[in-house]
Amino acid sequence: MNSMWNDRTNMSMLTDFYELTMSKGYLDGGYENKIVYFDMFFRDVPENGGYAVMAGLEQVIDYLNNLSFSEEDLVFLKERYGFDDKFISYLENFKFSCDVWAIPEGTVVFPREPLIKVRGPVIEAQLLETALLCTINHQSLIATKTARIVRAAEGRPIMEFGARRAQGFDASVLGARAAYIAGAAGTSCTICGEQFDIPLSGTMAHSWVMLFDDEFEAFKAYAESYPDKTLLLVDTYDVLKSGIPNAIRCAHEVLEPMGQRLKGIRIDSGDLTYMTQKARKMLDEAGLTDCKITVSNALDEYLIRDLISQGACIDSFGVGERLITSKAEPVFGGVYKISAVVNDDGEIVPKMKISENVGKITTPGSKEIVRFYDKATGKALADVLFLEDEEIPDGEPYEIFDPVETWKSKVLENYTTRKLLVKIFDGGKLIYDSPAINDIRSYCTKEIDSLWDSVKRFENPHNYYVDLSPKLWKIKDDILHSYRHNRK
Repeated sequence: MNSMWNDRTNMSMLTDFYELTMSKGYLDGGYENKIVYFDMFFRDVPENGGYAVMAGLEQVIDYLNNLSFSEEDLVFLKERYGFDDKFISYLENFKFSCDVWAIPEGTVVFPREPLIKVRGPVIEAQLLETALLCTINHQSLIATKTARIVRAAEGRPIMEFGARRAQGFDASVLGARAAYIAGAAGTSCTICGEQFDIPLSGTMAHSWVMLFDDEFEAFKAYAESYPDKTLLLVDTYDVLKSGIPNAIRCAHEVLEPMGQRLKGIRIDSGDLTYMTQKARKMLDEAGLTDCKITVSNALDEYLIRDLISQGACIDSFGVGERLITSKAEPVFGGVYKISAVVNDDGEIVPKMKISENVGKITTPGSKEIVRFYDKATGKALADVLFLEDEEIPDGEPYEIFDPVETWKSKVLENYTTRKLLVKIFDGGKLIYDSPAINDIRSYCTKEIDSLWDSVKRFENPHNYYVDLSPKLWKIKDDILHSYRHNRK
């Protein structure tokens, strides 16, 4: 069979097999028109962080806009796995008709609140699970990691350098996209620059320097090719005894006679604090005070924070494998669970997964997410989940409480509110215009700025509350009590 893997237009077969087996069962039982609600949410912020960043919605939209099953797909499912003609015919005539709500990309988000809400016929809603999860999980993971790294750099540019260490083509391209949304200044991934108009960065590798008979000749050749943007990699042999002296010589003997300045150097190994301090001194003494110093080499937010606190002389960072793979915790952990079923009378019947593991108990019903902001500072105070038909508070004192430790409460006053979920598809029709990536990036910066610094700590961040309205909490509590009663 010919491989269709390089065709990313239609990814309808990007689905776990059990979604197809369940869908056939729904069809066999006459449930294909049963209307349900699903929530996509995550349970914990990676690395015990205080917040996450929503990313990947644009690719979800592309996926939903192209949902259909090809003749090749249908032949495969029928001949290899024996799906009957009734189900094959259903897939052949498949037309997406769900309503979809989502939190916009770049929004700061928290555990247990729906990032995406789907309403529609059960087969359609079920089949979306894998594609939605892999898209949002991956990009939100990389955006969240990048936001931490950007924060650690304290205003110094972060370049994403991880394409070669990513887990495959899509991870490198879409990971770079997510990193840019969350504040990276650019990427080394050329196709990502072409596809998403993200600034590109890259100069030379050690192979360039090693090709020439000596380091100065390598620097000279590069400077002659790129006189107005010469940045030299100085750690191929010896940073302080060879690399920096040859860079200085190149600046004086090659660039300055052309009326150009050495733009920067990059160090990719060694004791970066010591090396950058010595390099800065040597460059300044040579009159190259405007020459920037970039470092790379397996960096993350913790190493960057340590370098800065130790007084390293660094103007920008190239961050690769630990960003593009979120190495410390490479799983976002989003899940996709049914939250309600519409009965024959049109009533929304809440559904809830119950578990011995408290963290796996879901929140039932069709929900709205409301973020409360302090009117004086603009800082986010808390998120509250309401049922979709509840009246949203409009400035009057409102008491929030911990959904588990209910004795913990606080009255919010002098606040404003914002609903987070935005309708994306109405009856299968796209009604949302995806923002330009630079607008998403600017929005993400404002979103992170809306959090108190205590929420943004790397270690032991303040717990940002995602609470339930009293009405929603009672529904959840009643279901739990009913379950316990029925078990007796």
